[in-house]
Amino acid sequence: MSIASMTGFARAEGALGDFGWTWELKSVNGRNLDVRCRFPSGYEHLDGFIRARAAETVKRGNLAVTLTIDDAASQGRLTVNRAALEQIMGVIAEFGGKISAEPPRLDGILALKGVLDVALPQIDEAEAAKRSEALQRGFGKAIDGLSEMRKVEGKRLADLAGAHLGEIERLCQAAAASAGAQPLAIRQKLEKQFAELLQGLTPLNEERLAQEAAVLAGKADVREELDRLTAHIAAARELIAKGGAVGRKLDFLCQEFNREANTLCSKSADIGLTGIGIDLKAAIEQLREQIQNIE
Repeated sequence: MSIASMTGFARAEGALGDFGWTWELKSVNGRNLDVRCRFPSGYEHLDGFIRARAAETVKRGNLAVTLTIDDAASQGRLTVNRAALEQIMGVIAEFGGKISAEPPRLDGILALKGVLDVALPQIDEAEAAKRSEALQRGFGKAIDGLSEMRKVEGKRLADLAGAHLGEIERLCQAAAASAGAQPLAIRQKLEKQFAELLQGLTPLNEERLAQEAAVLAGKADVREELDRLTAHIAAARELIAKGGAVGRKLDFLCQEFNREANTLCSKSADIGLTGIGIDLKAAIEQLREQIQNIE
């Protein structure tokens, strides 16, 4: 399986005789799957099918579904409600001489509620069922098109994430090779600092000095953090290779990446190692930005 982006757009059109339709689907990032549908009046019965069909294909993201109907035969024809019109004309005749006002215009009278009606043609059950099936097939094409676009975008995200993981790995190797990460170098630096601090004072017991140096060197040792970062890199690559809806797991791994990078920086007593740690945090943030778009 390949990974997919949560961002995409698809459009599908179709017709059944004079009855035409257009499906438009737009998806953006979201914590969970959130489907929002906009149907013309009379097509709300499709809601359950749309949500179920979308859930089969899309696992995460905010999905907006819009259906537009173009049915020339169903536009209906205008009819005049003559009973209502006669009542209105009677009121006008009754009050016409009593109220100082301009005589009403025909377009104004026809615009009054209830004067004009739209007579819609009746559709039998068999025709309604055919239209519903056609609309469902049309939505199937649209959701498949959306899925394909999300996969294409997902391939690009996978390549970018892989590049960021490569940079994180390079920085981890640089940190491991730096003098600030070498236990012996840390200990020698601490011993030198002790010697400078104790100049002119009673020297400490060699054994006590060694113990204090060992404790401080242990606190400054970042090898454990680097080992965990290396393990996280391998886990992230495995998830990307596995594919599917792995965005949540990758997001969790990014949190772990950040945790280890922060600890590394806080432990570091070496300018060079601290600089690498800052670059490492920047690379992790770049990785996180890409992962936020993965389903």
